[in-house]
Amino acid sequence: MTEQEYEVLDELYFVQTFAYLAKQLPHYQEIELRNILIQLLAKGWIKCLDAHTKQPLDTQEIDLETNYQTYAYLATKSGLLVHNSK
Repeated sequence: MTEQEYEVLDELYFVQTFAYLAKQLPHYQEIELRNILIQLLAKGWIKCLDAHTKQPLDTQEIDLETNYQTYAYLATKSGLLVHNSK
């Protein structure tokens, strides 16, 4: 786990929007933060939710390349386990 992944996971113990993450982690450029989220999703350490309903999205619905600002994010159980083992 990279330090960047650790920092983002640290914010995702509860459902959070991209805007919240950007505010809490201002030292990351927007594209950097998006790329970290893409890495975390690929590893299965986070899940994406509809920002309005907070319902999990099907992986086929997710397009982090262009719609990353419209989702909410939450660490998965495996993500929390990895985060807590560091």
